[in-house]
Amino acid sequence: MPAQNTIGKNVTIFEPVQLGFPSREHLGKEDWPGVVIGDDCVIRSGSVIYSDVVFGNSCQTGHNVVIREKTIIGNHTAIGTSTVIEGNVTIGDNVSIQSQAFIPTNTKIGNNVFIGPNVVITNDKYPPTGIGGLVGATIEDGAAVGANCTLIPGIVIGKGAFVAAGSVVTKDVPEDMMAVGNPARVREKPKIMIQ
Repeated sequence: MPAQNTIGKNVTIFEPVQLGFPSREHLGKEDWPGVVIGDDCVIRSGSVIYSDVVFGNSCQTGHNVVIREKTIIGNHTAIGTSTVIEGNVTIGDNVSIQSQAFIPTNTKIGNNVFIGPNVVITNDKYPPTGIGGLVGATIEDGAAVGANCTLIPGIVIGKGAFVAAGSVVTKDVPEDMMAVGNPARVREKPKIMIQ
């Protein structure tokens, strides 16, 4: 028996979409957990949502999004077209993830976070050895990561911090600070950006 999905009220799903796709641990089994999709969500065509994924209310995906198993997504969160979320990821409320972002296993994203297009978060310091385990980034509440940024494994982007477009972040960015460049250097945010 395939996955049993739980779909909330007023959900719009544009076919073709795969919900409850079995993860590796469920291959060959007769049944496996499905997905939970909260009320008022929109899932656009081409998306593949693996088993054990939970969406809050009023979420939406763009087209051709892949979300792997054991991912939890808060309320009012948008995930852009062709984004890949590799599983075991936690995403808070009111998060905006733009198109073609890559979010690996063991990443934590807080509330009210912005992630620009083509952002790449990494989780393996010594690929492909896996030495030290897979450690994703932590992006705390209210932080913003500009387009085409790369975050090295285990990085913490502090509350309200900002990462300028195109930056390669190799060290933590403290709360309410700004990181710019390759490698990114930390400086104070311009006054116009302070909230």
